[in-house]
Amino acid sequence: MSEALAAGTGAAPATSGVPGRFPEGSKALVTGASRGIGAAVALALAAQGCDVALNYRSRTEEAEEVAERIRALGRHTLLVRADVSDEAAVTAMYKRIRAEWGRLDVAVLNSGVTSDGHFAAMSSAKWQEVISTNLTGAFLTAREATKQMYATGGSIVLIASTSGIAGRAGQANYAASKGGVISLAKSLAQEAAPRGIRVNVVAPGFIDTDMARKVPPAHLKEAVRAIPLGRMGTAQEVAQATAFLAGPAASYITGKVLTVDGGMIPVN
Repeated sequence: MSEALAAGTGAAPATSGVPGRFPEGSKALVTGASRGIGAAVALALAAQGCDVALNYRSRTEEAEEVAERIRALGRHTLLVRADVSDEAAVTAMYKRIRAEWGRLDVAVLNSGVTSDGHFAAMSSAKWQEVISTNLTGAFLTAREATKQMYATGGSIVLIASTSGIAGRAGQANYAASKGGVISLAKSLAQEAAPRGIRVNVVAPGFIDTDMARKVPPAHLKEAVRAIPLGRMGTAQEVAQATAFLAGPAASYITGKVLTVDGGMIPVN
């Protein structure tokens, strides 16, 4: 968090003193926060004491609804519209957060798209669309978050996918992008740790969101049969795992991948 000490001090960061809560006034950013996992994460962070900046690309009305729910929890919020694959837009988003709040303690980098298809027939445009948002977007947003946290410390959580660990037929572009996110996070964790910046990954499996509902019903039914817990997860379950990794309760955890998948992948 912002209380994290500079390199070489060896001391643990300050906590709120309340299990599951962030220090009062902590500032967080969630990308892709207008719906699904991103919205659930934003609300979980707000419930645990964070003011939350909500990034979205196009769904203004839905983002405003999430902002209202955060205000109802007694927290402050910012709406920051930006395409995470656009370097200038990402830079401007972080500049606004710095101007409004002066610091950033937590960044949850969740933006992602799918564009599935058979590999042999996949167009370069379909490949690039997914890589640009999921991997280049993760690079740009993580880089700017690291810059803002460099002097104060902080926590970055990137949202990947079990597809990035085990692969999945029909998702070569998505799996490659999320596998890249995992490797990016592991490398950044080593580089940023001396500055008191923790970097971790949450890798959801099949979660009941709009993205999962795009999967053909027969394929989805088959996938659920392979989940030991026998069901899809919820966005709220992913959000709670994410808030844990982002927060003071995980102050000695960095460079790790937490799968939230009902046991679908037994060994990481």
